[in-house]
Amino acid sequence: MKEKALTNGHLVVAENRLRVRQVEVTEKEAQPALVFLHDALGSVAQWKDFPVKLALRCRLNAIVYDRIGHGRSSPLLQTRNKEYLHREALEILPELLQQLRIQKPILIGHSDGGTIALIYAAYHQPAAIITEAAHAFVEDITLEGIRQAVSRKGHLISKLAQYHGDKTEALFDAWADTWLDEHFRGWSMEGLLPRITCPSLIIQGSEDQYGSEEQARRIAGGIGRSAETLLVKRCGHTPHRQAEEFVLDKMAAFIEETLRASTGPAK
Repeated sequence: MKEKALTNGHLVVAENRLRVRQVEVTEKEAQPALVFLHDALGSVAQWKDFPVKLALRCRLNAIVYDRIGHGRSSPLLQTRNKEYLHREALEILPELLQQLRIQKPILIGHSDGGTIALIYAAYHQPAAIITEAAHAFVEDITLEGIRQAVSRKGHLISKLAQYHGDKTEALFDAWADTWLDEHFRGWSMEGLLPRITCPSLIIQGSEDQYGSEEQARRIAGGIGRSAETLLVKRCGHTPHRQAEEFVLDKMAAFIEETLRASTGPAK
């Protein structure tokens, strides 16, 4: 395996500058690439070195990027509506992948990023998807968790500012206001789940303050036999940080098995 090479830059996607971090561990261009999709308040920097560790384990190149309004990407100038996750999955992500010449991504999405991965997979054919704490519908526990976050808004913004700078408060408000809007209460993307045919690993923390185990059960049930669930015990909303080695092992094993199955038995 060659030594990892990290490059950071920006791409213009849908008239916005997106910060993109590329992790290169192989020169095999035909291989799938890992594409990391962060959570509602996340960024490239908040993944820390997890993408590099998984890329090295799997011997696959990886892409991590800041969505619009996050990190070092362009600020969010449009008011969000209840279709914002669909726009990310069906407009922004496909254009980004096209520019990067990634035809068969393995999407790894956390929270909002997990939902984006699910929506993308319903309309495209990724090599596989892995979700952590994804939402397919709105739960009371999710709304209560967001209300609790709003009650600590000042503290959270001061912590998040190191990642998002002067975009932090606008980003926080866009997240909280969208999910707590009464018109969002009936949002669901469950109707798209049967359209997903790629191998899918659905991860959920047993003590996630933003979603229950029912999310993982219904997501996997909606997808069908190509999906499997992983419940991480004594874990909250961020399994890749709170149970890093365990999750790293499980993700790597899933990806290895997926790639092995796609190439067939050795001759």
